[in-house]
Amino acid sequence: MRLVLAFDDIMEFALALLSVPPEELKALGWTFADRKRLLDHFLASGKAAQGVPPERLGATPIELDLPQRDVDRLQYFARRELPKAASNAGAIDRVLSVLDAASHRG
Repeated sequence: MRLVLAFDDIMEFALALLSVPPEELKALGWTFADRKRLLDHFLASGKAAQGVPPERLGATPIELDLPQRDVDRLQYFARRELPKAASNAGAIDRVLSVLDAASHRG
């Protein structure tokens, strides 16, 4: 699935993933390897952002290519954990909107 998010929203989501303690990973049904794989999707966005002027970077739309199963996992995470960890309510809404649209396409 192709997702398009602003670079700042991707980083907000990645930081939320990093903040999940081990017991919460278990509650999500995830392993550390699952989280690493999901983070790798977001880290790949850094390559797409290279060369973008710093003053435009945050709003730059970045395309992510994820398997449907990871879209589903991230959607569940975004609903359950992102509101606890994200510092930007707008980012939560934008991420959920993109994930919901991707989930309906799959």
